[in-house]
Amino acid sequence: MIPLDIFADPVCPWCLIGKARLDNALAARPAHPFVISWQPFQLNPTMPLEGMSRADYLQAKFGQDGAVKMHVQLLEIAQAEGIDFHPERVTHQPNTRDAHRLLYWAGIEHAQGAVMDALLSAHWREGRDISDAATLSEIARAARMDGDLTARLLASDADIDTLATKETHARQRGITAVPTFIVAERHVVSGAQPTDLWIKVIDELSSAPPEATQH
Repeated sequence: MIPLDIFADPVCPWCLIGKARLDNALAARPAHPFVISWQPFQLNPTMPLEGMSRADYLQAKFGQDGAVKMHVQLLEIAQAEGIDFHPERVTHQPNTRDAHRLLYWAGIEHAQGAVMDALLSAHWREGRDISDAATLSEIARAARMDGDLTARLLASDADIDTLATKETHARQRGITAVPTFIVAERHVVSGAQPTDLWIKVIDELSSAPPEATQH
């Protein structure tokens, strides 16, 4: 099996698109060799814990024209690829520290895939606040985690330092944007790559001699 570490943030629309494209490749190649691990990387690490207006955030980061162009581009891509995507429902730009904590705990319970799906869906399809403890506890329960324990952990400082250290290490390794994929702990694939590229990668890895994929 080959580790596939994915540095992502559920508030990044390219992470939604990148995951959908990767998922299509994995569905086309169900015998793929990947063991997937979602890694923390806050797109906006200085975002206030209470978040801010999505409109104000887009205006400050991209300007009015830039935000409109990005919105149109993302909608066109999502429509062309059949991705359920409703950015117009997102009115709040959250701080994702606690969402990443939940994702980290989900990794311990082998529920990361379900939790990342739920975080992306809650934000980009339902317009829910994924910094809200009740929302995160509900996502945990749906993924068959302990929702009450999650609520208690979220009310504490549990693993905040751990995730900060992991993210600092990622930035020191040169990761500056999401999504970033690291295959076999050494090959870096940046951005929301097309499904066909992932199928090609899987086919190459599956046909390579075992020593060629070891790290």
